[in-house]
Amino acid sequence: MSFFHTSQREKFNQHFSDLNGEINVSFEFFPPRTSEMEEALWYSIERLSSLKPRFVSVTYGANSGERSRTHSIIADIKKRTGMEAAPHLTCIDASYAELRTVAELYWNSGIRHIVALRGDLPTGISKPEMYACDLVSLLKTVGDFDISVAAYPEVHPEAKSAQSDLINLKRKIDAGANRAITQFFFDVESYLRFRDRCVATSIDVEIVPGILPVSNFRQLKCFANMTNIRVPGWMHAMFEGLDDDPETRKIIGANIAMDMVKILSREGVKDFHFYTLNRAEMSYAICHTIGVRPVLAA
Repeated sequence: MSFFHTSQREKFNQHFSDLNGEINVSFEFFPPRTSEMEEALWYSIERLSSLKPRFVSVTYGANSGERSRTHSIIADIKKRTGMEAAPHLTCIDASYAELRTVAELYWNSGIRHIVALRGDLPTGISKPEMYACDLVSLLKTVGDFDISVAAYPEVHPEAKSAQSDLINLKRKIDAGANRAITQFFFDVESYLRFRDRCVATSIDVEIVPGILPVSNFRQLKCFANMTNIRVPGWMHAMFEGLDDDPETRKIIGANIAMDMVKILSREGVKDFHFYTLNRAEMSYAICHTIGVRPVLAA
């Protein structure tokens, strides 16, 4: 199944040929837990670095050990590739003073971009001491960081309503965030409606769509259940019977993501954030298709 008829696809492909490098991409990675995963991570970083992404981000869990691994990877990315590397930073399991110390460490290390998040609440905790808007404010007292925050086109699972979720995003922007990166989604209309609502609420920063190229549909369904993401029925049909066929799943997943990016680009979107899951192949193929090509050394 495809989003386009043949004539529509030709128009969209022509549209991409006319963009002349106007599309910007960024990529998200996570710290590896084994030597094999570390090897896959660095292969992916080095392969995707040739596309000259706007930045790459690295996630972490809510404990000091994971923070240290994230900091080490961020430092290595900056040293080995020269790319702008943005660590994730959350409020969970850290005091204001500890967060300020981490922020100062990043600033003094030359890190200027941070993805500021509240973070997942531990079991048994119903209300955090700080929220993402508080973290954004804290970061701005340390230095003039370039700050990305999260946005939820299909509403955060803990939000009381879509409107309260939007108000929370505005608090983060008003505190000094420079852009919002969305949770992944597959209903393009949900993103476009959300973007319109952001404009109506005087949120005037980039709302960068988060794109997840799907290679493991069973894993995707688990992610979606945890994050309040609707997986359309047509996706269930497309991946049906492919549990033991990873190569076909990759082809289908890449085509879905390509079609989404093409539609969004036609709607004026020029920045895309790819959730790579530490694998380069699908994101690289998608970027190549939409005209983001390796920059060759002179």
